[in-house]
Amino acid sequence: MNKRTEIATLGEFGLIRRLTENIEIKNASTVKGVGDDAAVLHYEHKEVLVTTDLMLEGIHFDLTYAPLKHVGYKAAIVNFSDIYAMNGKPQQITVSVGISKRFSVEDMEELYNGIRLACDIYGVDMVGGDTSSSLTGLTISVTCIGECDKDKIVYRSGAKDTDIICVSGDLGAAYMGLQLLEREKALSADERDFTPDFSGKEYLLERQLKPEARKDIIEMLAKANILPTSMIDVSDGLSSELLHIAKESNVGIRLYEDRIPIDYQTAAQAEEFNMNLVTAALNGGEDYELLFTIPLAVHEAVSALKGISVIGYVTSPNLGSYLIGRDGGEVPLIAQGWNPL
Repeated sequence: MNKRTEIATLGEFGLIRRLTENIEIKNASTVKGVGDDAAVLHYEHKEVLVTTDLMLEGIHFDLTYAPLKHVGYKAAIVNFSDIYAMNGKPQQITVSVGISKRFSVEDMEELYNGIRLACDIYGVDMVGGDTSSSLTGLTISVTCIGECDKDKIVYRSGAKDTDIICVSGDLGAAYMGLQLLEREKALSADERDFTPDFSGKEYLLERQLKPEARKDIIEMLAKANILPTSMIDVSDGLSSELLHIAKESNVGIRLYEDRIPIDYQTAAQAEEFNMNLVTAALNGGEDYELLFTIPLAVHEAVSALKGISVIGYVTSPNLGSYLIGRDGGEVPLIAQGWNPL
């Protein structure tokens, strides 16, 4: 039987010490991390980027199938992704959790092991946070601080008519992973000895349970001396993110259905579920890929980069935003992605 230590035996400050002990500082911008009333950060000749994400049990994750270590990892990654989407570099995070009595000290250690693993992989310092009791399960709030040179920050508002639309990786896999997990959860509800079968579908599960932020894409673009005109991460679905860029940049969009990058496992799972594959890729969300626009002049250069697909182009705002089907027909783009409210 696994050891279970009640959180009450340590108290709030004892728990914080247990979860944050032996943290090693990785970034020069971290002057003082965990252990005082506030962290101390110093950024010289840089713009500071700040983002926050809130994750609620039962809304953003289901502990029936999501291990706590994976939940912690994902909570950190979604924040790193927002910083990369501004063309920045994440440097520090603070982590606050609301914990109900059903969680033990060991449970919280698993959660923080996931957060610390993400921090180690991406070179980010955990510099503070808070813990509190919760009556409704587990709540996680992560704030991430990043840096970027002023002239290198990329906003959603910079897309221009004739720009090319690009996206990293592939789309729809995280959504299919979620559908697969939910199906197996439903099938297991009335069976005590149920064993889910995920063979051949590991990629879909990884994309849902343990996504990655596209640090590599940001580094690749910088090495190729390509600065996007606008950028956003695909957290709520491709269609929603494209419409964000269209609105903030005051432009129109043309997206080609046959150029949306989709993995084989995603396509196979959509067929098994009898789902429309393009709809899943457009509206699924949680892919955390980078969607960005570039000037037409660097089309050839970006096309040569591995892991980036050219999926459309930017038009004038009066032409609207449309999906161009395989038959050449145009359908208005509609934001049908994730809406937390």
